[in-house]
Amino acid sequence: MRRRLATVIAASAAALVALATPASAAPADKPQVLSSWTQTSASSYNAWVAARGNQGAWAAYGFDWSTDYCSSSPDNPFGFPFQTSCARHDFGYRNYKAAGTFSANKSRLDDAFYADLKRVCSGYSGLTKTSCDSTAWTYYQAVKAFGNTAAVDSGAVA
Repeated sequence: MRRRLATVIAASAAALVALATPASAAPADKPQVLSSWTQTSASSYNAWVAARGNQGAWAAYGFDWSTDYCSSSPDNPFGFPFQTSCARHDFGYRNYKAAGTFSANKSRLDDAFYADLKRVCSGYSGLTKTSCDSTAWTYYQAVKAFGNTAAVDSGAVA
């Protein structure tokens, strides 16, 4: 009787695991969606911003939307609104690390970050734009140099 009960329980558990696995798996197009949201173009940035505003629609993908924004650097240095650019950079770093393909994508993620920052700066003119561009360049150089190891242990990435 015990052997029979153990067999029934084991078979039931195996069936539950088999049923649960497909439901918990991310959609097959997750890598393509991730890639589409981490390109250098304004359309990629805008698509990511829209998705970020409606994260529930993307819940099945299991994306990591967490961010510490610009890590230990100011989020809005000298009043320049870099916070959203830093959040998208974090999104790319965290999700490509989770996918195990960070090294192959880091350079593009950093380039997308710089493109985002330059778009912020394009809204300024004269010396203010020059100052913004210089700050953007500094942030870009920092992530290029230190982003890979920025805090593998603490989770900070941008």
